[in-house]
Amino acid sequence: MNGTETSAPSSEAARPYIGGQALLEGVMMRSPHSFAIVCRRKSGELCVRERPIADERTGARALPLIRGMVTLVESLRLGSEALQYSSQIFEEDLVEEERAGAKPPSAGLSAFLGALASRASRALAALSLPVIALATRADGEGAPAVEKRGGGAGQLLMIVFALGLFVAAPQAGANLINRVFDLGLDLRSAGFQLITGAMKLTIVIGYLSLIRRIPEIYRVFQYHGAEHKTISTYEEQLDLTVANARGKTTLHPRCGTTFLVMVAMVSVVIFSAIGPLLPRIGPQGGLAENAVLFLMKLPFIPVLAAVTFELQRFFARYCTTGPLRVLLWPGFLVQKITTIEPDDDQLEVALASLRTTLWREAAVKSAPAQVTELRFPSYSDLATHAGYVSHG
Repeated sequence: MNGTETSAPSSEAARPYIGGQALLEGVMMRSPHSFAIVCRRKSGELCVRERPIADERTGARALPLIRGMVTLVESLRLGSEALQYSSQIFEEDLVEEERAGAKPPSAGLSAFLGALASRASRALAALSLPVIALATRADGEGAPAVEKRGGGAGQLLMIVFALGLFVAAPQAGANLINRVFDLGLDLRSAGFQLITGAMKLTIVIGYLSLIRRIPEIYRVFQYHGAEHKTISTYEEQLDLTVANARGKTTLHPRCGTTFLVMVAMVSVVIFSAIGPLLPRIGPQGGLAENAVLFLMKLPFIPVLAAVTFELQRFFARYCTTGPLRVLLWPGFLVQKITTIEPDDDQLEVALASLRTTLWREAAVKSAPAQVTELRFPSYSDLATHAGYVSHG
């Protein structure tokens, strides 16, 4: 996600900032005091889960660089919670399909291979959850606190997978190129870090293009487009209707996909600067030196995220118009992989999530302090529900 940071209009400076993320058949939206998830079941029913969150944009958490590290951690926590909820709703439909016999059992080698491919794609999709959370998220101003939830070995496996994909694999690929073409580059040199950055971009683009082919992820990317369109509609202070959202672009400067692209570029500069300061262990280019360099890079990942966060804030605020807009295009080009034109039903889900978030934000003092879960037969029922109707 699913889906962003711009200045509030001067005529309505108090309007809350909105961030979001695309989910399995749903969209999460959040504001300084509100966190809402809306998912659609195959029956058309909308499942709503919302709760308050604390706005802690004060003190050290609001300082430049520190806020970037905090925001990334909190965004992943929120995104993980939202994805878990959307997975539960998605499972409800799968269970009902199996009970209804919607997919009669088949036999033979083709059925076995089909089941194996399905399991493999689902395993890949499951491992991709932290990547999807980063690629489809759109941050609001600040870093709201969230409740901590246990994830155990599953979450650890996903984190290890992400680190391997975006830290270890690019370095291994750069080392392979260095050896095959006999470049003789030191692992700490700017040239080696440039190749590593190029490998990182290649892996990001290739991986996102691969998982886009999984039907469930393809639809997540459609919801990512719906999330962006909805946030743009809100930021332009238009009525929250499908007609208004439909005409908006699926691209947004605060997108997590842009963040991933910028991380690859910023990493070249940061690791080129600190590389000469790192100790040498083992023969040049050997396994021991590569392993040590990988481990020494890990503590700098929060710094990398913090610097990238500040750069993205600057670009989103000052580079959306005029000649500086060219700085946004690398991220926009990759967003064309992770955002797909949504249909009206998907736009309704994103709009419903935003309406729910805005309701809590406006009623922060009178709204219930606990988690609220509601279900609506259709979007029109939600849009006319007491409280939500005033935010259309």
